[in-house]
Amino acid sequence: MTLRERLEQELEDLRTTRDELRVRVHLGKMGAEEQWEQIERQWHHLESRLKIVGETGREIAEDVGEAASHAIAEIKEGYSRLRKLL
Repeated sequence: MTLRERLEQELEDLRTTRDELRVRVHLGKMGAEEQWEQIERQWHHLESRLKIVGETGREIAEDVGEAASHAIAEIKEGYSRLRKLL
């Protein structure tokens, strides 16, 4: 599996979690909305990084891919915290 394929799979997994939590946040606690907004900013930043991976050379893509992997881990952690709130 290539770096791009791995990142796309991880992004798809996050997308599923994101959709589920979006519904729960709107039905859930008020404090969860603030955390949701913070994670959303990270999500949009990650999506823009992944677009760069497809548009750049291999060396730059690897650097961006590593940063994207770190961002994915942060978003997963944020979703985990959010689930506990709900």
